[in-house]
Amino acid sequence: MTVLDASESIHPFIPKDLILPNYVPIILSQYTILGVYGCASVIVVSFVWILAGRFPKISKVDKILMCWWVFTGLTHMILEGYFVFTPEFYKQKNPTYLAEVWKEYSKGDSRYVGRDSAVIAVEGITAVLEGPACILAAYAIATRKAYSYLLQIAIALGQLYGTAVYFITSYLEGDNFAASTYYYYFYYVVMNSFWIWIPSLIVIRSWKKICAAVHLQQQKKTKTR
Repeated sequence: MTVLDASESIHPFIPKDLILPNYVPIILSQYTILGVYGCASVIVVSFVWILAGRFPKISKVDKILMCWWVFTGLTHMILEGYFVFTPEFYKQKNPTYLAEVWKEYSKGDSRYVGRDSAVIAVEGITAVLEGPACILAAYAIATRKAYSYLLQIAIALGQLYGTAVYFITSYLEGDNFAASTYYYYFYYVVMNSFWIWIPSLIVIRSWKKICAAVHLQQQKKTKTR
């Protein structure tokens, strides 16, 4: 990040000497930003849950996984995609909702508003590759494609790798990018934790499913000999 004298830049982010030319303060409140995101998420998940019920022989676990993959896929493509391809979102005089989201989230990690190269790289790969792959995973589950579990493992491992790089690079750079302890734990720790434990559970489940299928196939071959 480029840093200059603190007097040349007024913003709520840490470090205070982070220079953000023509920075436009956040207009929407935290409650509004989180409320809109929460409502949109509920609508998406509800729609996918109802849609999943129209496919035959879909278990509750698969329906939950479909909801997760569509939710996280849209998050990757829309939210993270906006961040990657809108480098000067903090300058917008008439900011969009997505610009407000990233200015708010940057209170928990100023590397976003400061355009840290590691963060851009991780988010770019996530938005362009993993986002569409998540939607494909939901489709694969619904249509019972043979590659479903392998695809889910691949995406989940990609999410785990990206999250690991995200946390490790922050640690190596001093881990001092949050405006307060509240933002550090709520935005940086808690919100990102979902992309640790959920992909981990998906990897374990998919691995067991693949092993079980291979074991069953081997048993069938043994019986036919």
